[in-house]
Amino acid sequence: MKKVLITGAAGFLGSHLTDKFLKEGFYVIGMDNFITGDKKNISHLADNPNFEFIEHDVTEYIKIEGDLHYILHFASPASPIDYLKIPIQTLKVGSLGTHNLLGLAKAKNARLLIASTSEVYGDPLVHPQTEEYYGNVNTIGPRGVYDEAKRFQESITMAYHRFHGLETRIVRIFNTYGPRMRLNDGRVIPAFMGQALRGEDLTVFGDGMQTRSFCYVDDQVEGIYKLLFSDYSYPVNIGNPNEITIKDFAEEIIKLTNTEQKIIYKDLPVDDPMQRQPDISLAKKLLGWYPKVEREEGMLKTFNYFKSLSEEELHKSEHKDFSKHIKK
Repeated sequence: MKKVLITGAAGFLGSHLTDKFLKEGFYVIGMDNFITGDKKNISHLADNPNFEFIEHDVTEYIKIEGDLHYILHFASPASPIDYLKIPIQTLKVGSLGTHNLLGLAKAKNARLLIASTSEVYGDPLVHPQTEEYYGNVNTIGPRGVYDEAKRFQESITMAYHRFHGLETRIVRIFNTYGPRMRLNDGRVIPAFMGQALRGEDLTVFGDGMQTRSFCYVDDQVEGIYKLLFSDYSYPVNIGNPNEITIKDFAEEIIKLTNTEQKIIYKDLPVDDPMQRQPDISLAKKLLGWYPKVEREEGMLKTFNYFKSLSEEELHKSEHKDFSKHIKK
């Protein structure tokens, strides 16, 4: 039985990847320090004999006994609320954490896949974004702690690949959604759905003409899985190219939730990207991958998940420190 280590295993994407690898017959070691992860995301695996969990911060030395064949590095804050609240930890997990995992992969002769992001493109001047685009990033802005952590992560991973001959893979993840997202974590979908469920007006930042492209989690996981077992070491975009403006998306949410909320507008956060749309030509050619879940279907599944949350979870606010990051 092949053994895989998944960091950030109690997070949104990490927990879905854990389920995928267990389903495919792997022995999975999950690792998380619960800064942003949630124990309930992996509670259903407590009695699974092929799952082992280690509570650990990847910025500290990592020791794994025995053989290890694959590593997936998904330990990182991934929402604006998180990386604006804990900027130093965000930089450390992308730098020190990645360095530790590269060292572990080298010692175990394991293949390492790192989770990069569309944020390496910053506020793009090229649309849609291809893997060849170097990006337009404000290194000293409040979002730079996340953007640059991921850009450094890509650089050190390629250095280990070239210098040590390490087997590495890099996935650039575009906006992904689905069950197990944290409500009110600052990302568009849980923010809108949480507001709708609480009977609040939906908050759109700026004029709402900025765009996003949303990929359902099952499609994202399948793309990541295929990339891990490919022979390609350079970055690959995995996302859904179906682009929509935030204003139109807010109207979709109001229709989906069958509520009568209005849309209210607030100032745009600093360095908020105006366009997000992946060019997935490489993923189609290299992996034979493309997203299959339509937004209407995926949003309904996600909304049903949020509706199942307790009243306490529904009304828990994580927006306390966000106002100071709004452009004045």
